[in-house]
Amino acid sequence: MATDHDASGRAARATLLEERGGLVARIVRWLRAGYPAGFPDQDFVPLVALLRRRLSDAEVAEVGARLAAEGDTSLSRVDVATAIARVTAELPSDEDVERVRRSLAEHGWPSDFAV
Repeated sequence: MATDHDASGRAARATLLEERGGLVARIVRWLRAGYPAGFPDQDFVPLVALLRRRLSDAEVAEVGARLAAEGDTSLSRVDVATAIARVTAELPSDEDVERVRRSLAEHGWPSDFAV
């Protein structure tokens, strides 16, 4: 028997998923603007490192999956999972992170979504 508590919990989860989906969609748009020709190999790990500062592993994987699903990038779910594993084992240099941060800022990354 469903209760009001069950219904409110389902509604809260649905709202959270919708907000998360909106965030992921915005990030995918920013990445497309910042890297219209695809991701250079040297920027991929710093990019994932920057995203991991604000997103969960699942959200980073979702960003990668959406980019891969659009078909105009060389990323796959395996690439994203590998990058997450690399980031946790070996952080990129400060110079690499700053290069990617500048590229994102130049293409509209919002100042209130610091990376």
